[in-house]
Amino acid sequence: MKQQYVYGLAAFFAIVGISIFGYKWQVLGFPVSKDLQTPVWTIESSIGFDSGPGSIKVNLHIPTLTPGFRMLNENSVSRGYGFSLNYGSGGREAQWAIRRADGRQRIYYRISVYEDHKSDQSDTTPPFPPPPAINEPFRTAVEVIVADVKEQSADTASFTAELLRQMNDPSPGPNVELLLSNANTRAELVESITTILASARIPARMIHGFDLQGRSRSAAPITWLEVHDGDRWRYFDPITGEENLPERFLIWWRGNEPLVSVEGGSNVEVGFAVQENHLDAVAIAETQVAQQDAAMIDFSLYSLPIQTQAVYSVLLMIPIGALIMVVLRNMVGIDAFGTFMPVLIALAFRETQLLWGVILFTLLVTLGLSIRFLLERFRLLLVPRLSAVLIIVVILMLIISLVSHRLGMETGLSVALFPMVIIAMTIERMSVVWEERGAVDAMRAGFGSLIVAVTAYVFMGLSWLEHLLFTFPELLLVVLSVVLVLGRYTGYRLLELSRFKALTGS
Repeated sequence: MKQQYVYGLAAFFAIVGISIFGYKWQVLGFPVSKDLQTPVWTIESSIGFDSGPGSIKVNLHIPTLTPGFRMLNENSVSRGYGFSLNYGSGGREAQWAIRRADGRQRIYYRISVYEDHKSDQSDTTPPFPPPPAINEPFRTAVEVIVADVKEQSADTASFTAELLRQMNDPSPGPNVELLLSNANTRAELVESITTILASARIPARMIHGFDLQGRSRSAAPITWLEVHDGDRWRYFDPITGEENLPERFLIWWRGNEPLVSVEGGSNVEVGFAVQENHLDAVAIAETQVAQQDAAMIDFSLYSLPIQTQAVYSVLLMIPIGALIMVVLRNMVGIDAFGTFMPVLIALAFRETQLLWGVILFTLLVTLGLSIRFLLERFRLLLVPRLSAVLIIVVILMLIISLVSHRLGMETGLSVALFPMVIIAMTIERMSVVWEERGAVDAMRAGFGSLIVAVTAYVFMGLSWLEHLLFTFPELLLVVLSVVLVLGRYTGYRLLELSRFKALTGS
């Protein structure tokens, strides 16, 4: 196959792998860091009321569009009530209904949200509001204020800022003072401001929400001003006039409608509690994907049983060891026994840790190689000879485990987890090379295999890399593309530079 075809195939694999990785990372929210914890806020609304003699219907405004946040889950706790979610003029509403109830009633609504600044939850562009119907003398006061503010502003944002400045002036004019006579609360102030803005044909509305900072047993909704400038909604503090919401402000509902309405009940009380927790980012991503596209989570490794996940977390690191093997052999020029034998040895080091793994491997190979030369005198055939070496390796493992246990070195017990067949094949291969090419080549290949195994062990033991491949297995396509490109390399290896140094003339 021509070289450009190989490079084209490698580029295709890399693009596919990186594209899937980017989609899962940026869109679905899978984390690239291991053990990443995401703060999650749970806001609970408690509605208490006295039931009447007839049927009861409760409506509660709940979050609809929450810029900077995504909903993780929501649920309701109510005994005997029917529950449904509807859309009203102010956004989403939770509705509870029951035919008959006795005594004091308590209904709970709970929602969990987490920060996501990439979420696009922008509202639609509203129409210009109609002129509000205002009675005199308030109508004249509004017209004077609008005319005055227009003279001192240039656009919607500056108009709003100037209006808020005048409405909060310590020494307000008579027109402002007249309008503020009915504004005793923050919400009433914002309602008066939206009326003035509507008279100026500027879309504006009240928003109510919570500043999510830690935990709070008794949280009260805070009212802000939301103004549309023709392109987007802008937020203003009605008291200070500052633009932009606090860092973690969750909008609960919009408009001047009451938060809750109860038909068939009296003495209504509403309370809010906020609690902050930290959840694993992978679990949040799984929940979000399950809500958006159930088919995607079905093909995630996290959907497998726990035991199977543990197996694949190890198997997915083998391609990394193979890549290390390709680099060290084709680029550096390190000689080793076999193609994947050093990678399998590196897997064995994961059980014994590196230092003990090198010591035990060297000891087993040395002892096994000595006994292999003794068996050479018997002139056995290949299969019986390998079987004899395998049996001897098992006996050596048993002896080392017993001796290490008697000496109090429990690490030696893990030698039983070594791949016995790999060690037996290493001993056999090393003895053949010893006979065919001499002791120097055999020792060089054995030492090279150990170097490759140690290097592969270091990279295969990186926890962040293991998490990355397990969460984004499509990155194996990128590894495959790198191997394909390296497979076309025919230049000098690093260790050959000293060998051919005389040809360079230096």
